[in-house]
Amino acid sequence: MFDKILIANRGEITVRIIHTCRRLGIRSVAVYSDADSRSLHVQMADESVRIGTPPAQMSYLDADKILSAALATGCRAVHPGYGFLSENSAFAGRVADAGLVFIGPPADVIDTMGDKIASKALAVKAGVPIIPGHAEALTDEEEALAAADGIGYPVLLKPAAGGGGKGMRIVRRPEEMKAALAASRQETRKAFGDSRIFMERYIEGPRHVEIQILADIFGNVVHLGERECSIQRRYQKIIEESPSPAVSEALRQRMGRAACDLARKAGYVNAGTVEFVLDARGEFFFLEMNTRLQVEHPVTEMVTGLDLVDLQLRIARGQKLPFDQEGVTVSGWAMEARVCAEDPERGFIPSTGMITRYAEPRGNAVRVDSGVQTGSSIGVYYDSMLAKVICHGKDREEARVRLVEALNGYHIEGVVTNIDFANSILCHPEFARGNLTTGFIERYFEGSQPAIPSDRRAFELAALTAALIYHVRTAAVRDSLRPMASRIGGRKAVVTAHRYTVRSGDEVLDLRLEGATSGRYWTIRVNENAYSVKTPEFEFYRRRLNLTIDGRLHRFRLRLEEFFIFVAFSGITRVFEIYTPREWALVKYMPKRAEHPADNVLLCPMPGLVVGVPVQPGERVFRGQTLVVLESMKMESDVASPVDGLIEEVCGTVGQAVEAGDVLIRFQA
Repeated sequence: MFDKILIANRGEITVRIIHTCRRLGIRSVAVYSDADSRSLHVQMADESVRIGTPPAQMSYLDADKILSAALATGCRAVHPGYGFLSENSAFAGRVADAGLVFIGPPADVIDTMGDKIASKALAVKAGVPIIPGHAEALTDEEEALAAADGIGYPVLLKPAAGGGGKGMRIVRRPEEMKAALAASRQETRKAFGDSRIFMERYIEGPRHVEIQILADIFGNVVHLGERECSIQRRYQKIIEESPSPAVSEALRQRMGRAACDLARKAGYVNAGTVEFVLDARGEFFFLEMNTRLQVEHPVTEMVTGLDLVDLQLRIARGQKLPFDQEGVTVSGWAMEARVCAEDPERGFIPSTGMITRYAEPRGNAVRVDSGVQTGSSIGVYYDSMLAKVICHGKDREEARVRLVEALNGYHIEGVVTNIDFANSILCHPEFARGNLTTGFIERYFEGSQPAIPSDRRAFELAALTAALIYHVRTAAVRDSLRPMASRIGGRKAVVTAHRYTVRSGDEVLDLRLEGATSGRYWTIRVNENAYSVKTPEFEFYRRRLNLTIDGRLHRFRLRLEEFFIFVAFSGITRVFEIYTPREWALVKYMPKRAEHPADNVLLCPMPGLVVGVPVQPGERVFRGQTLVVLESMKMESDVASPVDGLIEEVCGTVGQAVEAGDVLIRFQA
């Protein structure tokens, strides 16, 4: 086995690889940019080397600096992780030329399988079904329109190089082709340095199902079953699971055999993933092959009991696979949620800042792969993913419920995350039934909120939690003042039942708390429903609360917002107002919160870099029209006009770095 390796990456995947290295007694070397000098992966590695300034092109994408770091520290191999240079064939070749081992497939295989056009041609030779399309790179709009007419609308424009959803555009009508092709080429050129675009038929309502394969240098190839990755937004996966609720044993064998045939045809070595589109009839088509470790590999590890990084290292060292296909066993179900620094309530724009509070969920069936901790700084230069939460269960429902509860207890402050959005997906009835497609979010959500009302019981549990916290806090304040109370006169009767009115938005609930404040057992009635509640010893500085309700443990996240209480639970995020009967009687006399009119400016919603300003002073624009394009965390985001009006001044210019709150556009008053 290697005695020392360099990990050419950052964040949670570097931390993940370090864990396996520690278990195997392998020393690890981390690389970092100035933005990551205090990051968790740097702290955990045995050694670390600075490789440049924050922009990825000056650090994590600089092959010269990474190779110099590996040689200077006496490393024997380089693990690329995922992203950055992990699927760069030139980098893999240079690692080998430097006398080091690249922990991944050979450079020529990366080159072939990383090219969407060449990989599809190879899939045809291997007998793997492919989606009908135009296999050659498109030269111009005229060729694209002709190809689309032959294939039939809708079509999907895809980059020939790279993956991760970047550069993809769905075109449903001929008049959409020009803008979509230009946008696809621009995004692809920035992401991969390659503007080649090809076209294929867009399959409506498909599932995204992938097969994990392993191959050694002796020609042995096995698959480790499938992963369901259909829950996506803008082609970025959010929830993954293994196995898939749509794949039968017979279909699993067919897909696994196709993936292994393709790997053998390519001369593949090490870990890889063959991605397929699965239609409603159960027919599957080759999508692409990722020649690296996948972000979602933990779900496969959870159901097989294997360590894929360990196997990668052993294969790279020239060892034979320790099992054949018959030796692969799958037990139970695993489900994963990606935790990203983005704000669902503001159109999923990236969120930056310093993590001020951080607490991970724990449990025997819970795994957290994280690259952050309290004090971690989240900037604009890299991907928004912070961590992954993975849970295992004996079946899909148990894994789903455990993941819901784990996310309920995952507490991050300082940056906004998608934790509650991911939880709202997991709690959606259609997700629970396993009715998944890649268009799940577009079909069942309106922005960041489910299109159906919240689960009533979950809403009532959140409300009773807010009322309970309010009551116990108020009682604690009164108890602290008791020594100053007058002892003259009769003693007040002990009250064991307390009534409150709880309001959240347009919903109003009547609550009755029955129990002693000093005790831990309560009966709480929400309207006509009674709940038996057991509390822990209250510690009011904590932001998480575990309550046993009707015999089942639930986790809640809490936050005070002025005089109200914010509660996050099972995808529900609400601010609750709690009133005593006397206060509620007076609420109708209280003035309503005033709405301040918007200024005649367009403010920058997030830190980033201005990469496009398609308007100019004096131009008439309309509400919703794109006025500025920002790049942040490797993604481009359109900033739309909040009003109809005339532009008076354009304050943001292409190439300018901007902060949240900066004025980008001024409108005429």
